[in-house]
Amino acid sequence: MAVTGIIFSNMHDANIPQLTRVRTLASVPFGCRYRFVDFTLSNMVNSNINNVYIIAHNNYQSLMSHIGSGKDWDLARRFGGIKILPPFISAFDARERTLYTSRLEALKSVYNTLRHIQDEYVIMSDCDVICNVDLNDILRDHIANGADITIAVKRMRLTPEQARSNVLFKTDESGRITDVKANPVQFSGEANVSLNIVAVRTEYLLEIIRDAVTYNYTSFTRDIIRRRMGKMNYRVYNYDGYFACVSSLADYYRCNMELITNQYARESLFRMKDRPVYTKVRNSSPTYYSPDSSVKNSLIADGCVVEGTVENSILFRGVKIGRKCTVSNCILMQDTFLGEGVCLKYVISDKNAVVRDGRMLAGCEEQPYYIDKGKML
Repeated sequence: MAVTGIIFSNMHDANIPQLTRVRTLASVPFGCRYRFVDFTLSNMVNSNINNVYIIAHNNYQSLMSHIGSGKDWDLARRFGGIKILPPFISAFDARERTLYTSRLEALKSVYNTLRHIQDEYVIMSDCDVICNVDLNDILRDHIANGADITIAVKRMRLTPEQARSNVLFKTDESGRITDVKANPVQFSGEANVSLNIVAVRTEYLLEIIRDAVTYNYTSFTRDIIRRRMGKMNYRVYNYDGYFACVSSLADYYRCNMELITNQYARESLFRMKDRPVYTKVRNSSPTYYSPDSSVKNSLIADGCVVEGTVENSILFRGVKIGRKCTVSNCILMQDTFLGEGVCLKYVISDKNAVVRDGRMLAGCEEQPYYIDKGKML
């Protein structure tokens, strides 16, 4: 089956504004050495989807740097491969038009590119889908049921905060969508949560985009799914594997920490047979642990220097932990530098942050203390 992949890189930037102020959501670091987009890209590559478009919105310089030519995902190809599509605004309407705010508007903005797709099917996905799924299973289910659109969902228990950041589906016994709740304000409990992975025939997708242009539709969920679910065969695919739902900075912290505390999460993401997670390769030196260092229950990338105590923490590449430092329940991103005698508890530091000698910083699990990118404290 010939399939093209489409990835939306900015759909949920507002969920974690602290981390997306200087980067697109797709390039937010996760799990010691990865970025959010790595999981979606790896799902596509492992499912033999070798023609991938990433629709960008803003702050996508770091995304371009991370993706490069796509060679780390075997997508540096003469035909097909990976293409980043920046927002299209002509010089004549730059003052009147604003950048898109929904998936449907994003698709409308790149219609002239999408109409040249040769593959029969399209699989669309957000960039923050933290799971390891075989997309071929979704496509086979889509074809077997003669569906017009198939959306991957997972049965999950949600807090009201998480529900406000997700789309929930109600279905009949056969899996056909009967109702949809987009970002409900007052909901808690179990529901079919959209993974924002959609399988659709290319011809039908282009028809949807043309109708959206004609009738000024702006929302894929409200203007397409909700309007047409009684007439068209819109279905769900029930995914029963691990899925990280990142709706806030606290969720981001919790999902990272699950890689330490939850063996099922770790194995479901990184130990699936024939489905590795790829990322940009950096040939860094091995991490150095001094004789006085102590490390317990932590994930530590290469290129680090550890001279203090690290417990229940995640250290990205190039982190420097000075002498007599104590780091507990923290996420320290690339090239974070800690001086001597620093004490950190429940802290998330962005890239290139510096904490000077003797500083003590602490948050809590529900509200971790965040240090901005490049900031010195």
